[in-house]
Amino acid sequence: MKKTLALFAGLMAVSGASYAAAPGQANVPAIVMFLVFIVGTMGITYWAARQTKTTSDFYTAGGGITGFQNGLAIAGDYLSAASFLGIAGMVYVSGFDGMVYAIGFLFGWPVVMFLIAERLRNLGKYNFADVTSFRMEQTPIRLLAASASLIIIALYLIAQMVGAGKLIVLLFGINYKLAVVIVGSLMMIYVTFGGMTATTWVQIIKAVLMLFGATLMSFLVLAAFSFNPDRMLAEAVAAHPNGISIMAPGQSLISNPWNALSLGLGLALGTAGLPHILMRFFTVSNAKEARKSVIYASSFIGYFYLLTFIIGFGAIALLVRHPEYYATNPDGSFDMLTSLIGGTNMVAVHLANAVGGSLLLGFLAAVTFATIVAVVAGLALAGAAAISHDLYANVFARGRATEKMQMRISKISTISLGVIAILLGIIFENQNVAFMVGLAFAIAASANFPVLVLSISWRGCTTRGATLGGFIGLVVATLWVVLSKTVWVDVFGFATPITPFPNPGIVSIPLAFIAIWFFSVTDKSARAVRERAAFDALTVRSQTGIGASSASAH
Repeated sequence: MKKTLALFAGLMAVSGASYAAAPGQANVPAIVMFLVFIVGTMGITYWAARQTKTTSDFYTAGGGITGFQNGLAIAGDYLSAASFLGIAGMVYVSGFDGMVYAIGFLFGWPVVMFLIAERLRNLGKYNFADVTSFRMEQTPIRLLAASASLIIIALYLIAQMVGAGKLIVLLFGINYKLAVVIVGSLMMIYVTFGGMTATTWVQIIKAVLMLFGATLMSFLVLAAFSFNPDRMLAEAVAAHPNGISIMAPGQSLISNPWNALSLGLGLALGTAGLPHILMRFFTVSNAKEARKSVIYASSFIGYFYLLTFIIGFGAIALLVRHPEYYATNPDGSFDMLTSLIGGTNMVAVHLANAVGGSLLLGFLAAVTFATIVAVVAGLALAGAAAISHDLYANVFARGRATEKMQMRISKISTISLGVIAILLGIIFENQNVAFMVGLAFAIAASANFPVLVLSISWRGCTTRGATLGGFIGLVVATLWVVLSKTVWVDVFGFATPITPFPNPGIVSIPLAFIAIWFFSVTDKSARAVRERAAFDALTVRSQTGIGASSASAH
């Protein structure tokens, strides 16, 4: 059996070898698959545009997605450029430490399943701001939710745009800035015309392709070592400049224990505060389907992260055999950590070429591009909801906005977010994409998660407490990130960072919870009394779903 599998792996590599293009030059099989994906998804968008007639259709696909479909779509939304390109690159550079991100990303799902998934579906309409404002004053809560969501979305967009830009440069050999413009433009088309229906089906297709592609690549990597993982790890240790230390935690990325704890808190709790993920729970018909969504999504995501371990360590062992993937010195030498063409975000793409030739490279590149466009579309949709539904409809128009005007504002917002995403992708060209997403998780955990959890589980939570506590978490987390090495030194060019480590969670998350508690218990206003009294109605609705079908009316 092993000989048969190894023969298949060899045939796969040979079949693509004749099509191989030098890194940075146009790769014909990759471009063909890339264009097939674009044409197919444009067809989906055209079909979805004909189904999208109301704001409910635009934001939640009319609530007609099944639990299984939504689980796949969540996996498609969650398994972003950071999950595939970024984590593979981190494992390649840092070994075991790179897997900390994968573990953290996965750990957030039990929190979502047991604390908020069903309650979210029973209480909400379009997004999590509907839930947090259920018994509280609309204007301050929605201002907080929209502000936090837009900052999180901006950070998340950076990671996706950088990953997409680098990928297209590698495939087409074109200018990075033009590549980023292409991605941003496609995203605007998907969301503006197809809304959540188109975005959901793009995410489902992309999730299936990515799970298949990562499985195939892991199979071919293991085949290169006769399906002996011990041999793969031994060769990785021998090839890596840091030797055996890549198998031990805390050697590079998380060498500072405070930063490690801070990172873990942000990743574990941030999932439950990501606006584009929480929005997906409103696309299903009821809380039971929401629970199914989480179970399916957790299974798909967990399986995928197991594969990133093989891909990352396999890349360490295999890519050093291929000097053509590195910018070499005149004597032919290279530094495997700094000389990889396209940077370490392109580790998985080069590995696909190494084990499967240009055919696998083309497939994986098209899937990765699909990944990025699907995630960017989901982010843009969440951002459009924050602007049109939270800010325009409920803050400025105060419930007087027509559906037609909300749709118009949503589409204008999508285009604006597309332009911002393009600019951010250009500015942050050289950042590791998984790291940037980690910072987005930290802000989600600091601003959205505490407000969401306490508003639905603690009677004493009031508008004043939630608003002040949420904004404190948001401001502290954002400033901490800006003043860290990631932005203050690497982007702004200052000599030394002001904050001691880049992840803010260990400071900002507890501070947000404490602030919500303090400003709530000291709130003796008549409004606070009414909000505490309304907790019983919220509890019944969130636990039983009674009245959930009339969510649009509240």
